[in-house]
Amino acid sequence: MSGLKRKSALAVVAAAALLAGIGAAAAAGAFAVGACGAYGYGFDFRHVADARAAAMKKCTGADCKVVGDMHKGCAAMAIDAKNPCGSYGWAIESHLGKAENASMRRCYDFGGHDCVVRAWACDEKG
Repeated sequence: MSGLKRKSALAVVAAAALLAGIGAAAAAGAFAVGACGAYGYGFDFRHVADARAAAMKKCTGADCKVVGDMHKGCAAMAIDAKNPCGSYGWAIESHLGKAENASMRRCYDFGGHDCVVRAWACDEKG
């Protein structure tokens, strides 16, 4: 392989690695929950701190707190539809269906009777 071809091949590999790193860097998300079905989320941020700040800003209810971070995954929150200030559950999983199912199970586990998914969010490719 000539020197020019070798340098070109290395440049292509380096560019591909750089682009892959840029896509992965934008895969930070966070999920916040609060009283009476309050929730907030931030997704596809470069930094987890920025995703957490966005989740807290969107969570407009009382007692909001960030419950977890998402990295190429999904979060879901389920509440008792007849008593939104009662039982709830949340989960962060690799796929949306898993997060929804786990949040529903947790809502029922904590005493919910008519649990429904209230909110969900997915971060890059979740």
